[in-house]
Amino acid sequence: MTIKDVAALSGVSPAAVSRYLNGGSLSEEKRQRIQRTIDETGYRPTAAAQMMRVGYQRQIGVLVPKLHSDAVVLVTAGIARRIQEDGFLSVLGVTHANEQKELEYLSIMEANKAAGVIIMGTGVSARRIEAYKSIGIPLVVTGQDIPGLACVYHDDYGAAHELMKRIIEAGRKNIAYIGVTERDPQAGRARHQGARTAYKEADISSGCFLTGIADFTADSGYGVMNELLKQNDDIDGVLCATDTIAVGATRALIEAGKNPGTDVSIAGIGDSWMDEYSKVPLTTARLFFKQCGEDAAGMLISFLRGMEMDEAVPTRQLCLDYEIVDRGSI
Repeated sequence: MTIKDVAALSGVSPAAVSRYLNGGSLSEEKRQRIQRTIDETGYRPTAAAQMMRVGYQRQIGVLVPKLHSDAVVLVTAGIARRIQEDGFLSVLGVTHANEQKELEYLSIMEANKAAGVIIMGTGVSARRIEAYKSIGIPLVVTGQDIPGLACVYHDDYGAAHELMKRIIEAGRKNIAYIGVTERDPQAGRARHQGARTAYKEADISSGCFLTGIADFTADSGYGVMNELLKQNDDIDGVLCATDTIAVGATRALIEAGKNPGTDVSIAGIGDSWMDEYSKVPLTTARLFFKQCGEDAAGMLISFLRGMEMDEAVPTRQLCLDYEIVDRGSI
């Protein structure tokens, strides 16, 4: 007998039986009907379902690279909201973007029989992918597109490409792109490729495309912008891989006697809370981080429900759209 059989005999949906077995919210009338069927049939849930009924096993691990980040806050908020609907708790692990630390957390969570893991991806390596695919509990990655694994990620290429097009359409020719490490395929490589491709497509005859690498902080954005200005003081357009980097770059431009939003276009990616209130309100690409967390948690919950009902759930890679927020800095 399966959960579907219990549901049919009880006159409820399989999802209702699943919520009952896992301590989720359900009307008292449905609870009584399901319990009556279980008593009459002697139904016992599968080993996977029994495992998840134990208190400490109704936990979902959430691995993040750092805490002081708008993206991390929003993704984890989305995860927490979604998993709490199904009676799960989140256990937060901070990896500091360290691969070895991330793998250690995975081993601990698997050994402790966590229900599953959601990882906010910061990089992709053969070692990481092997660990993700071999782990014995459901796993979902956010922020990275990894074939064969459950992922929720953003259209980083499209966001950078459209912002660069807008900067060029504003008449800018000497353009700088401040990116991040390309060990991060999405925030690093995809955004860089989007920006560079847009510049090449514009076929600007007399201009330049300068690049620099920052480390996700405003201080590094400030420093890299100053170095780029030493290479070419005629920079009239700047696209940054993140809004935080753009804040630092904006300060460097102002100190160099330039007017961001007037004689220099500047934009970032992410739509941080600071963008609207900074000295130069920043045009940006809004990425839907909270939805990313919710969707990733939804994927994980679907895997767990599939385990309970002995059903295979397809592995999906979901790409979220973006939205350009124009605040006049281009």
